[in-house]
Amino acid sequence: MNRIFRRFVVLVLLAITLATGVTWLTLRALFGDPLDELARRQAAGQIFVLEQYIDQAPADEWLARLNKVREVSAATFELLPLEQALAALPERQRASLRDGAIVLDVAGKGFYRRVDLRGARYIDSEREVLHAQHLPIDVGQALGMEAIRFLIIALFLLVPIGWWSRGHWRDLQALSRVADEMGHGRLTARAAVRPGSGIAPLAGHLHDMAGRIAGLLEARKQLLHSVSHELRTPIARLAFGLELLRGDGADAALERRIAAMEGDVGELNTLVNELLSVTQLDQAPAMQRQPVALGPLLRAAAEGVAPALAGKRLACDIEDDIGICSGDRRLLARALGNLLANGAKYAATTLTLSARRLPHGAIRIVVGDDGPGIPEAARERVFEPFYRLARDADHAAGGYGLGLAIARKAVQLHGGEIAIGRSALGGASFTLTLPGEPAGGADAIAVIEAGVTAGAIAGAVAGAVTGAEAETGAAAGAAPTADLRADAA
Repeated sequence: MNRIFRRFVVLVLLAITLATGVTWLTLRALFGDPLDELARRQAAGQIFVLEQYIDQAPADEWLARLNKVREVSAATFELLPLEQALAALPERQRASLRDGAIVLDVAGKGFYRRVDLRGARYIDSEREVLHAQHLPIDVGQALGMEAIRFLIIALFLLVPIGWWSRGHWRDLQALSRVADEMGHGRLTARAAVRPGSGIAPLAGHLHDMAGRIAGLLEARKQLLHSVSHELRTPIARLAFGLELLRGDGADAALERRIAAMEGDVGELNTLVNELLSVTQLDQAPAMQRQPVALGPLLRAAAEGVAPALAGKRLACDIEDDIGICSGDRRLLARALGNLLANGAKYAATTLTLSARRLPHGAIRIVVGDDGPGIPEAARERVFEPFYRLARDADHAAGGYGLGLAIARKAVQLHGGEIAIGRSALGGASFTLTLPGEPAGGADAIAVIEAGVTAGAIAGAVAGAVTGAEAETGAAAGAAPTADLRADAA
């Protein structure tokens, strides 16, 4: 039962209940208590005998006919003093009894009526009241019949509503799923909504909006890709021209200016390469997966970030038998390199790298530092391209705001995710969760490692570290210290 139908059921039942109450109060105000009318219809036989048989007798035979009815009727008829009868009735019914009307006692299953008003039937008959009891009055049965009638009406109302809401709810669920997929970046998702559905226009507008957004994003990607490619040629020309100037035996002042210009060209070249990396990851339909030994990859990443540490300490805690995962070795190395380079920029004294295989087979890699950390409100936005925090430390650290975006896209292509938290050292903590392959034993990992040299892995990490150095202006000849401990869990 869908939520729309459940709400309709509650609303219909409440509406019927409210309508019944209002109807009863209205009828009571205009025509008297409806329960009295029900009781009068049920006691119609006894009232008919009283009015058409007993009351039609001559004055001297009235009591005789009353006694005959007593002998054959299941009801009982008693004569009571008028004062006693008035005392037994509520105030609103006493005037009716004084006027000679039949006054029903629904709770007592009986009625009261004066013998007559003038004392014509026997002596002091005007001072006595006929009290009939044990009449076939059953208001509960009548109310039950009314309830059944209202339930049948509610059922015939709810059946078409349920039929309508079922299709409507199914279309809403499909639209909700598509909206959720679009929120996760799958802008090609479409909802299969019936053309005659009430939400078909809404679904159409949503699909049109998603198409326009997808077109804008694709145009943006194509623009970045084209501009990045087009910028490579003038950058190469600038670098070549600076090299020619250097070779002409320029003086020391000119050499300093050339060196500064070469630094600027290097930064521009790094930015172009980062832009190309982002666009290539965005446009990658799929990647060729192969088993990747994570132990050598992690250790090579730790060694590759050493030039960017600038005197800071790197503490590694990598599980010995961490195993393998399926993916692209170059992309994984780039993601790790970007995270380590980011941590090296912001760490005050210490950068940490730990890796564990979880009980269910997934692999968790954590990169932490003791820097200023990342505010909770900005932990999602830092993965957006070109986004940088508005802090003095972030402007001093430099960068283009592309490293974390590249890292997240690379991890997502592997079916993993990155989460940001607070590290035990007080700074930022980046947690990578990757789907792991079933452990194949030391022999299988050794075969994988045999085909991958440390130099090849370090080469994949070098792009991230070189980019970090270009962004921050770190000297290539710095002599940082690193504590590369690979402790077993």
